[in-house]
Amino acid sequence: MNRPEIHTMEELSVAIGVSRPTLSRYFQDPTSVSRSSVEKIERGLTRVEYVPNFFATRMNRKSTGIIGVIIPYLNDLFFTQLLESVERAAMHAGFTVITQCSHSDPLTESRAVETLLSMSVDGAIVTPLGEQTDLRAYARLKAKLPFVLMDSRPKTLMDVDYVGSDHLQATGAIVDYLCRVGPPPVFLAMPPGNFNAGERERAYRKRMTELGHEPVVFAQTQIDDLSHYEEHGLAALGAAFSKGQYLDQSILCVNDRVAIGALRAAAQYGLEPGAQRRGGLRIAGHDDYPLCPFTVPALTTVAQNVGAIGQAAIERLIYKMQNRNLPLEQEVRLIDSELKIRQSA
Repeated sequence: MNRPEIHTMEELSVAIGVSRPTLSRYFQDPTSVSRSSVEKIERGLTRVEYVPNFFATRMNRKSTGIIGVIIPYLNDLFFTQLLESVERAAMHAGFTVITQCSHSDPLTESRAVETLLSMSVDGAIVTPLGEQTDLRAYARLKAKLPFVLMDSRPKTLMDVDYVGSDHLQATGAIVDYLCRVGPPPVFLAMPPGNFNAGERERAYRKRMTELGHEPVVFAQTQIDDLSHYEEHGLAALGAAFSKGQYLDQSILCVNDRVAIGALRAAAQYGLEPGAQRRGGLRIAGHDDYPLCPFTVPALTTVAQNVGAIGQAAIERLIYKMQNRNLPLEQEVRLIDSELKIRQSA
């Protein structure tokens, strides 16, 4: 039996014999209407084909129950994991997540901010692009909504609540390990622009100095127009190997994707990181990218606690939403990472 298709709340009201205001209250909160009305509405809904408009049912609420999230990339499994942890924490707290992606473009990032504002989200969690971020867009967001920075933060937004990894702890842990098992590591960096890359480079320099070693940083400039993450690691270490540099060195890469490119460069030159059958080359990364256990050799790294980061970001944002009219102290929460020792180092 085909059920009649209903398109509007007005049509639904007539079809099942319940007033429009009662239907509206039911879809916003079933506990706000009488039990007899709930039973009548639920019986009526079995007789018709009707899907309530998600946004229309929230228009008259003080809270839409929606949290906006902006991430910089969709093609990066680290951000996929981070987004999953945010969504799970939000759903557990009774909120719906709307995700926007910057796609490596500042203009798209600015439009994402405006989209969230136009949707009247209750609050936002943002991972900015980097130095190219349009900070005016985030100033506008800050003026309109409770929001929390997650994973990275611009220096010009240091007064915004932040949840991310403790770079001093994480980088320090892997520097200490590499110094224990081999020569002090050199640092395969990235061109300026990525906030976390800069933080990790500074953490590397600090820990090496504390241990009495001279920091050595290379590949801080773009190798070519196409080099980005894996391509950058491949090009930078390939260039070094072609000159006979770092062949028996411990190399700490700024992140795992750069390290994956570095492993590729080693393979092209017949080197075996970690195996030590052809020298003492070791390659390590940072983040525990999901592919790290499956590279050849499996990549040694430090694992960011993405579950804890997502949970803490949601908890802080909800607290700010619940107390948005009160003056709140800024909160910065730095979460420890865990060393993951595998075959590459």
